[in-house]
Amino acid sequence: MRHFAHLDGQDQLFLHPPEDVRRDSDQGLRAVALGATLYTPAIRPDLVHDVRRQTALGAGSIVLCLEDSVADADLPVAETHVEDALRALQEDADDATLPQLFLRVRDPGHLRRLTDRFGDRLLDVLTGFVLPKFEDSPDSGSRYFDVLDDLNAGRPEHRRLLVMPILESPSIMHRETRTEALAALRDLLLARRRDVLALRIGATDLSSVFGLRRPSHLTAYEVQVLASVIGDVVNVLGRARDGFVVSGPVWEHYPDSDRVFRTQLRATPFEVAGDLALRRQLLLEGFDGLLREVTLDRANGLTGKTVIHPRHVPLVHAMSVVSDEEFSDATDVLANVDGGVAASRYGNKMNEMKPHHDWAERTVLRARAFGVANPDVTFVDVLERSLP
Repeated sequence: MRHFAHLDGQDQLFLHPPEDVRRDSDQGLRAVALGATLYTPAIRPDLVHDVRRQTALGAGSIVLCLEDSVADADLPVAETHVEDALRALQEDADDATLPQLFLRVRDPGHLRRLTDRFGDRLLDVLTGFVLPKFEDSPDSGSRYFDVLDDLNAGRPEHRRLLVMPILESPSIMHRETRTEALAALRDLLLARRRDVLALRIGATDLSSVFGLRRPSHLTAYEVQVLASVIGDVVNVLGRARDGFVVSGPVWEHYPDSDRVFRTQLRATPFEVAGDLALRRQLLLEGFDGLLREVTLDRANGLTGKTVIHPRHVPLVHAMSVVSDEEFSDATDVLANVDGGVAASRYGNKMNEMKPHHDWAERTVLRARAFGVANPDVTFVDVLERSLP
C-alpha cells in the first residue's frame, strides 16, 4: 500500500513521495501510515466491493465492524458477509492491492469464535483486529491477548496479526478511576508492545458516559470532559520515547450544510492555490470542523483518525502530508547531534535541537508514510487532486 498512489502527476506534488508500506515494513511506519481509518459496517451486503472501491480511492486502512454498527439480530448475517469478503479477497488480492484491513469484534469470546470459524487461510487477508472496550474489565485485555497468542503461533513474523485496542470505558472517563486504569493498561500494553499496532480512543462511548454528543461545529477539544481524557491517554500511553501511536477520535458527521458559528478556515491558502471554490465546497459540507480537529489532534499528540465516511479520507490524508518547511526543520534538528539552537531555514522560528528531537523523528516518520510536499505545494493542492 502506498498513499496517493491513485493520483496522477505526483512529481508535481511531492518533493519526496510516500514510501510503500508492506506487511514486513517496520511497525512504527505501519502505525503512522494508518492515516484515516475508515469504519465499514459489516452488515453491508457487498463488503468486497466496498474494500476495493475505497482502496482505489485512497483508503489505506479499513475496519470491517461487527460491534456497535451491527444490531444484535443482524450479527449472524454480518459475520457471513465478512467470511465471504475475506474469501474473495484471499483468492485474488495480494499485499500490493490491499489496505491494512482489520476486523472489529465484540469481545474476547467473539474473537475466538470467529477466528476458529474463518481459519488461517482467510485470516491471512487481515492485518489484525480492533478490540473494543479493551479495559472494560480487569482481565478483558489479557483474554484478548490469549486468543491472539494462539492465532500467531507458528505464523511467520511478517504475517503476525496485530491489534488496535479501543479505550472507551467509564473507568477511564471517570476521574476517580482514570489514573489507576491507565497505569494498569500501560503495564499490560508495554509487555505486549510487539502485538499492538496503535491505540484508538472511543470518543462516542466515552461521551455517552455523560450523555453527550458533540455537534459538527465543535471539536473534541471543546468538550472538556472528553478533552481531559484525551490529554491523560496521551500523557500515559502516547509518550514520545516509550509510548504508542494513539489515533484521533472519530469524526462521526456526514456532509452537512448546517452552520452555527463563523468558520475559522482561512481563505488565504485557497486564494494562493487559486481554488476558492474548494473552500466553499468544504464549508457547505461542514468539513472545516474536521480539518480543524485534525490539526488539533496532531498538536495534542495524536496520529491519524477514525472516520465513518469515504469523503473524510482525502481530507485527513491531505492534512497528513509533511510540508517542505516541516521537513527542513526536522532534518536540520536531526542532523545536529551537539544541541544548541538555530534559526529555521524559513526564517520564522527557532529550532532547539534537543527539545525538538522527538518531534523531528515523528515528522520524518510521517514523511515516509505520506510524503513531503514540494515547496510551493500546500494541503489545498493535495486535497484538490484527491477529492473524487
